[in-house]
Amino acid sequence: QARLQAGQGYGSTFNCIFTIYRNENIAGFFKGLSFPLASIAIYNSVVFGIFSHAHRFISQYRNTSQRHPPDLIDLTFASMLAGCVSVGIGGPVDLVKIKLQMQTQSATSDVVSLTHSTTLRHYQTTYKGPIHCVNCILRKEGLLGMYRGSGAMILRDIPGYCLYFIPYIYLSEWLKLECHTTPSALSVWLAGGIAGAISWGTATPMDVVKSRLQADSLYNRKYRGVKDCITQSYCNEGIQVFFKGITVNAIRGFPMSAAMFLTYELSLRAMKTSKESN
Repeated sequence: QARLQAGQGYGSTFNCIFTIYRNENIAGFFKGLSFPLASIAIYNSVVFGIFSHAHRFISQYRNTSQRHPPDLIDLTFASMLAGCVSVGIGGPVDLVKIKLQMQTQSATSDVVSLTHSTTLRHYQTTYKGPIHCVNCILRKEGLLGMYRGSGAMILRDIPGYCLYFIPYIYLSEWLKLECHTTPSALSVWLAGGIAGAISWGTATPMDVVKSRLQADSLYNRKYRGVKDCITQSYCNEGIQVFFKGITVNAIRGFPMSAAMFLTYELSLRAMKTSKESN
């Protein structure tokens, strides 16, 4: 997804897959995943926790806690807050992932900033791993460097989480069987998957901008900010540039979100049962 959005010369999704496999074998599809995998449990627990606690607080404050299904305004504010918090945790993780994934991209435009004795291969393996990548960014750009692209990420995640939690809540209620007081596991899985596909699909335009800002080279910055990235991308590649990777995002969003919501709901029910038994 990052290669399609911020890379060059890949064209279609299938051509991107073929090119990565040809040049980097299977390992190329797993570059930059160690850091997200190590932090995904913390990230999701915080985001889901913020959403549920914020929703409970807002609905109690507005006296809408008894409504069924939940009030749309309550859900919107809780989702927006979760989106804001997600940037604080997810911004650095996304940045490191994209930096590691984009190392194999041609750096012709950046080589001019380096000495002639520095080979392209050496430049492309600047980061030896996620920890080394974090250390390099902090040393060269400081803490703010870890949040490059955060403006685009806020514009992606605030509406993105609204289109994530709200469709899930209403779809799970709609799919709930009449004989059940709570949605079944299948309803949760299906509602979560559909919500994930909707959210990731509609977030793609700003996801492209975020990826390009985060992949931008320290040695030769192309973009001065969100607005400049949007303008340059549109002028150079047309409106279609903002839909790069939409297929990958939507397809990836379904199983990932389905599993996430199912795990979340089953965990809540297990904790509730344990509390009642005690």
